[in-house]
Amino acid sequence: MNLNYPIGDFLIKLKNAAMAKNKSFEARPTKQIMAVAEALKKNGYLDGVSSSGAGKKEKNKTTFLLTFKYKRPALTNLKLVSKPGLRIYTDIWELSKRRKPSILLISTPKGILSSKEAMKQGVGGEVIVDIL
Repeated sequence: MNLNYPIGDFLIKLKNAAMAKNKSFEARPTKQIMAVAEALKKNGYLDGVSSSGAGKKEKNKTTFLLTFKYKRPALTNLKLVSKPGLRIYTDIWELSKRRKPSILLISTPKGILSSKEAMKQGVGGEVIVDIL
């Protein structure tokens, strides 16, 4: 299956798993998806990110397992900001003016960072998702 925007597909599947009150979620790893999962873990939304190994039917396809940190997952309010047809970028000045309590995940030259980490490091980039 070929996807146009795998990170968006991953985040929507993660949101659906959280809304269904699942304790864990299995996904296909790419570099960007793994970086987003690690950023979510660093911000306290996920408890663990571990690889599950290869499947029986698809030898080359590996998956990884994400476990939610809370009994009631907090990832039910995700909003995709950048999409394949419209990329949204932000700089450090726009991040400092932001007064909303939400956290942004931003793809920067230093990797995928939360809005707080991006402000500390003084970088901007493409806004991937807004976690309310």
